[in-house]
Amino acid sequence: MILVRSGLFLGAARDLVLLPSLSECGISHVLTVDSQEPPPLGNVCSKFVQALDEPCTDLLSLMDECVDFVQEAHGAAGAAVLVHCHAGVSRSAAIVTAFIMKTDNLSFEEAYSKLKTVKPDVRINDEFVKQLKLYEIMGCTVDLTSADYKQYRLQKVSEKFPELQNLPKELFAVDPMSLGKTSEAIYRCRKCRRCLFRGSSNLSHVPGTGPIAFAHKRLTQSLRGDQTKCTSYFIEPVQWMKSSLLGVLDGQLLCPKCNSKLGSFNWYGDQCSCGRWVTPAFQIHKSRVDEMKHLNIISVGNVNS
Repeated sequence: MILVRSGLFLGAARDLVLLPSLSECGISHVLTVDSQEPPPLGNVCSKFVQALDEPCTDLLSLMDECVDFVQEAHGAAGAAVLVHCHAGVSRSAAIVTAFIMKTDNLSFEEAYSKLKTVKPDVRINDEFVKQLKLYEIMGCTVDLTSADYKQYRLQKVSEKFPELQNLPKELFAVDPMSLGKTSEAIYRCRKCRRCLFRGSSNLSHVPGTGPIAFAHKRLTQSLRGDQTKCTSYFIEPVQWMKSSLLGVLDGQLLCPKCNSKLGSFNWYGDQCSCGRWVTPAFQIHKSRVDEMKHLNIISVGNVNS
């Protein structure tokens, strides 16, 4: 068990066996980030977060509640908190790094380096490093509306395919047909005008290398000219897609009203026309929808007044 800073300790599961040492250090709170919940700790205020030290683990979605627990304990007068996992090397180190990032307003690299000066043996696994960097991008708060976070959540779900039997409800964006007026851009089926998705459902990606990315397909020169721009929208799943996605690796996306083809989906990913590979991919061809933007029209009377 290592003292990271006043009132904050980083340790391993074996430290819980030494209950007298916990009380001697003034530890009043314990956060366990492990695969198994520890036995009751008496008068110590404890929190258990189940997480494996594996690439498939979504630690990011649990980051806020963990950091909040540490902050509340660390801020209480005369209190001290121990954050631990099994070995005190990866999972608990990731949470403590997130706490330092948020508390000291530091980047991931700065916070991780700061922790290593105190505990040189910490080794946060590569997947958790990626998650912490995304945490930094979101301002050290899990932003459920962030396009980056939505894409991250989709990737985590796709990693469980084909074992996945049920898709999380929160994975699907609300069907715009169930909403009232909105200031967001709305995308409608070009054929029947049915509302399909909102602008906030767009998941942008860094453009790819264009024709170079398709060299293996031996495209003709005339076709290569079409491979420089994105010809599809890559979006988060919308509620009307749910029945088409369950238990199926890939397939077509059809308009729920007129059944015309809008695009396709693939849980393992697909390549955009710009050359970028997107995983998973829920793409709607731009030629099949119309973008309807909200306009704020000021009356002539208001202008003259």
